[in-house]
Amino acid sequence: MTTPKDATPTIRDQNSALLERWPFDDRDDFAAADRGFLGAREPGVVHDADGNVVWDNDTYDFLADDDAPDTVNPSLWRQSALVARQGLYEVTEGIYQVRGMDLSNISFVEGDTGVIVIDPLISKETAAAALELYREHRGDRPVTGVIYTHSHIDHFGGVRGVVDQADVDAGRVAILAPEGFVEEAVAENVYAGTAMARRAGYMYGAVLDRGPDGQVGAGLGQTTSQGEPTLIPPTLDITHTGQVETVDGVTMEFQMAPGTEAPAEMHFLFPDRNALCMAENATHNLHNLLTLRGALVRDPHVWSIYLTEAIDLFADRADVVFASHHWPTWGREELREFLSIQRDLYAYLHDQTLRMLNRGMTGSEIAEAIQLPPALEAAWSTHGYYGSVSHNVKAIYQRYMGWYDGNPANLWSHTPAEAGRRYLDFMGGADAVVDKARASFDEGDFRWVAEVVNHVIQVDPDHADARELLADTYEQLGYGSENGTWRSVYLSAVHELRRGNFGTPTTTAAPDLYAQLSPTQLFDALAIQVDAPACWDDHLTLDVELTDGDTYRLTLRNGVLSYSSAAQSGDADMRLTLSRAALLGVATGQVGPDGFAEAGVEVAGDEAVLARLLAVLQPGDPDFPVLTPADAG
Repeated sequence: MTTPKDATPTIRDQNSALLERWPFDDRDDFAAADRGFLGAREPGVVHDADGNVVWDNDTYDFLADDDAPDTVNPSLWRQSALVARQGLYEVTEGIYQVRGMDLSNISFVEGDTGVIVIDPLISKETAAAALELYREHRGDRPVTGVIYTHSHIDHFGGVRGVVDQADVDAGRVAILAPEGFVEEAVAENVYAGTAMARRAGYMYGAVLDRGPDGQVGAGLGQTTSQGEPTLIPPTLDITHTGQVETVDGVTMEFQMAPGTEAPAEMHFLFPDRNALCMAENATHNLHNLLTLRGALVRDPHVWSIYLTEAIDLFADRADVVFASHHWPTWGREELREFLSIQRDLYAYLHDQTLRMLNRGMTGSEIAEAIQLPPALEAAWSTHGYYGSVSHNVKAIYQRYMGWYDGNPANLWSHTPAEAGRRYLDFMGGADAVVDKARASFDEGDFRWVAEVVNHVIQVDPDHADARELLADTYEQLGYGSENGTWRSVYLSAVHELRRGNFGTPTTTAAPDLYAQLSPTQLFDALAIQVDAPACWDDHLTLDVELTDGDTYRLTLRNGVLSYSSAAQSGDADMRLTLSRAALLGVATGQVGPDGFAEAGVEVAGDEAVLARLLAVLQPGDPDFPVLTPADAG
């Protein structure tokens, strides 16, 4: 059955109770989200060159109803209604934002001769559409600069939709980014990119129908566009707090904030306009410390420190603070309070998690026990629409203590499939577990049903009754979630249980990103793919001489691919002489021996060595199972 089901009485009662608990009559955020509106794209749809829809904000028109349906947490409904607003907005004189055109915002700062673009979205198509909307209302100003606030793809991927490479090369467009931007942007989308992209399909509900019983938004933004991600490397690195740069007559004062929401991130003040950009470190929700798609655990302690520093540096000189998601906050007192609340939120989660773990509590125990103070809980901007207190606390525990919780029973536990087999035996078999779980479902104990029925499908993925009950259970958990990504994860699981594996809807490892891999990053990416058991006994050496770079000795032995740029004694089994551009083609198999001459590749030694190396590379599987055991082979 694929038809969505109604909310159960348990979920209806839970969602109804929230209407009494929180101040839904507070409409200040709605006034702020609508302030400065100049016009929307009509219709709110963006196509690629082939006519495919890569963005359709109009699918969220159902959120215009003020009353949340039973199937959506009313707090998430409120947030989604705010975030789904689409159009061009004036932030302050000379600064504009297009919102509702992708997961993130794109901002435009008018200079002496043109306009500076801040964070050009995920896809070149949506970025181009946003620029078109800006020009419709503000005139056909040329782009004279681009700023990447940080190294996540929704803040740089659309750059080729707003500027041409030739203009950058000619010095007509400056591109500014925090130090380390390229390395972090490339590494995140390549090293674990396959797994992250597959899980992102769950996190953003990419294949879910839009509507009250489907995807309603991700809290931080509605969802991700599905156009072409691109990257043009920065021409100017921001390296230290206090650095001042002027582009097209616009002066900017920067604050470095590495290791916060992204490994490379920065804030900046426009002192002549009393406007402060906080990148993604102060938005109208609790952010992720460990995103559900997977990433390195972020540091809430340093995050709070940089927010304090931003207050000290800029709060007395700014009349508006804006970010690359959500809507601005105006007024010095208001923005100081907003930044202080955000600072207190991350500091509180960090400090209280450490206090409790030092008293012996595990991550899951802390997640159940921790409570936000009344002042933080009362602020809409602290709600867990994207990150959550529950999974952020577990991330903090992981950051300090790792996966092991100290209980020896968890030191060497069985895999889910093997544990499930034993649980089913203890509990009387799969059918008995499902029968008992139905009673728990009727009682509204959905978390328990999910836990026990998961054991059944780990052992018997095709058990029809278990799949149906688990789908019904995840559906109810989704209906009750305040967190947009939790809702999407639960409902995406429902989709796969009822309809089958949907694979990876959107991949971020685009050609532009691969082209920016340094030789060592490329070699690291290849080493990650080596199917070690298949080549334990193989031993080969390959020299790579770059005509526009260094020479590297690659060695495959004991299933490990290593490399060195130090001088080597003796000849390698094979030697390749080629350019960096050709190296990428050879390493990915796009340029084979028949194309070496055309690509300018010179070969010496045993030509079979390269084929032996490429033969043991095992690329990631973008369709790997999420709900059932994966094949390690």
